[in-house]
Amino acid sequence: METAVKFNSPFILSVSKNPNPRITSASFLPKQFFGSGLSSASNSRGLSNLHLKRSIRSLVKCSISGATETLTEKKRQLMRRNDIRNIAIVAHVDHGKTTLVDAMLKQAKVFRDNQFVQERIMDSNDLERERGITILSKNTSISYKDMKINIIDTPGHSDFGGEVERILNMVEGVLLVVDSVEGPMPQTRFVLKKALEFGHAVVVVVNKIDRPSARPDYVVNSTFELFIELNATDEQCDFQVIYASGINGKAGLSPEKLADDLGPLFESILRCIPGPRIDRDGALQMLVTNIEYDEHKGRIAIGRLHAGVLQKGMDVKVCMSEDACRYARISELFVYEKFSRAPVESVEAGDICAVCGIDDIQIGETIADKDSGKPLPAIKIEEPTVKMSFSINTSPFVGREGKYVTSRNLRDRLYRELERNLAMKVEDGETSDTFVVSGRGTLHITILIENMRREGYEFMVGPPKVINKKVDDQLLEPFEIATVEVPEEHMGPIVELLGKRRGRMFDMQNVGSEGTTLLKYKIPTRGLLGLRNAILTASRGTAVLNTIFDGYGPWAGDISTRDQGSLVAFEDGTTTSYALSSSQERGKMFVGPGVEVYRGQIVGIHQRPGDLSLNVCKKKAATNVRSNKEQTVVLDTPLDYSLDDCIEYIQEDELVEVTPLSIRMCKNPKLTKKTGR
Repeated sequence: METAVKFNSPFILSVSKNPNPRITSASFLPKQFFGSGLSSASNSRGLSNLHLKRSIRSLVKCSISGATETLTEKKRQLMRRNDIRNIAIVAHVDHGKTTLVDAMLKQAKVFRDNQFVQERIMDSNDLERERGITILSKNTSISYKDMKINIIDTPGHSDFGGEVERILNMVEGVLLVVDSVEGPMPQTRFVLKKALEFGHAVVVVVNKIDRPSARPDYVVNSTFELFIELNATDEQCDFQVIYASGINGKAGLSPEKLADDLGPLFESILRCIPGPRIDRDGALQMLVTNIEYDEHKGRIAIGRLHAGVLQKGMDVKVCMSEDACRYARISELFVYEKFSRAPVESVEAGDICAVCGIDDIQIGETIADKDSGKPLPAIKIEEPTVKMSFSINTSPFVGREGKYVTSRNLRDRLYRELERNLAMKVEDGETSDTFVVSGRGTLHITILIENMRREGYEFMVGPPKVINKKVDDQLLEPFEIATVEVPEEHMGPIVELLGKRRGRMFDMQNVGSEGTTLLKYKIPTRGLLGLRNAILTASRGTAVLNTIFDGYGPWAGDISTRDQGSLVAFEDGTTTSYALSSSQERGKMFVGPGVEVYRGQIVGIHQRPGDLSLNVCKKKAATNVRSNKEQTVVLDTPLDYSLDDCIEYIQEDELVEVTPLSIRMCKNPKLTKKTGR
């Protein structure tokens, strides 16, 4: 499709006539359209003297990716459905996706005027609300000018990238939300790369434009550079830019002139993102991209209908490949309307729908026509990089708090997780009661652990380990790109810390007007284990760390992740103030007085390398010698470590005991290690 900019004169700019494939039509757009435009990006390409003085009379007619246009000869014969738009909202963590969706839902009149609506309504999971992040992708839809817009809110954290990869199968375009100060961050790069590979159209939303230190020129230029770096086509680089404030519900084509609502954003979605390509008269095909569970309806398969018409009560064929097919019947059919599922009798190709009645449906399977249907290509997900061992609880306190404590319970729950979480892998361990769980990162697996303990499971987990590869007799390990935002006064300790963990700095720049420096490192995944707490300590809680998987590289060498040992309980019993007063001189304690502990439990951090056994249950001897005054004991406040902190802290010979009410750390009894006294 040709992209044109219309001016008062008959002069037309077309990207198809561009003599230099590295320069895109976005570079030629005047400042009035992009706010401050792409001045530095175009200047760097020798276009600083090019000025277009004519004003734009009509808005840019957005391009559709060439990759989408030229996939196959058959695809060119497909028709476009113009009454639907399917979009995914993607961004780095905390760049304001879910808040922007809130504003879109409110302005599309999804809720009544007098209806109470909580903040971040798409984050419906308790864990999502507590942590302030999106973990699971969710579907909703709005209506704008008789057009149905299916919106999918996606996670922003790199550990949940598998959710984003799946969801991009269901849409034709993405809203790439970028913070007006931070600009493109590691996860921005990841999701944009995937969207460009699919050939999707992209609308860039510069969010939080109301921040005092907003720098829209830099953000747009950086985003354009990122498109070039990811080998985007000319049509993809000709992206529409919208400036928005999600929390205020305003958007505009210029950072200085925002409309009173999100109208410019909605108009850009209709204009820049194409309708779905469909084969209305073809054989039924629907790729299952997501699965939900309902107590009454059972498993609910969610996906976009690629061809044909799906009807309630219809007999279908469910296939993973041409050879593995089975037959089923659709009992109920739903589409997404506003903020809920609405039952329908039939769904036409191009719409996103939910299907009930197939109890054993899996993500990646195709619901096809009973007679002539063929499976669609399976969903490909990148491989996991970190693994952890799960085992039954073997501590003396086993069974006190948990409901599910046996290896059978643990095994069933872990393998059930694989049905929905495609980026995760579970394997049987060395013993019958041990399982190895692999994921995209420690947070990916930690969320599973937190969900399991809330469901009543009791178990133990070992320290995270990276998954290495061997290619041509050379040992390769995963590397990640780490970006650290840190105030200038704390930059020295952070640089020293990352250097010790085999990190190599490749970029450093000042961010905004607050005296913050942005450091970019390439670092082994091993070096990131336990790094978050160390960085917060070194920067007095002011640094922000973000990471994204980069690729595999040669083994970087040995890395020391912890300089201090652990304080280990000497015997079973209840802690006393008398014993803790002398124990706290040896390091920082995890427990206060009156807490039950067992032999081998980690009760504190030793101030020196090596472990130290302590008796934290010792009582003061009751003699017949009376003292003039009872000695006052002053105890330090014990450290309160969360589940994430404990998993970051433990070493090779240590375990985390997870129960519904408690999180404890202990030495692994199977790995006997000498402890100094």
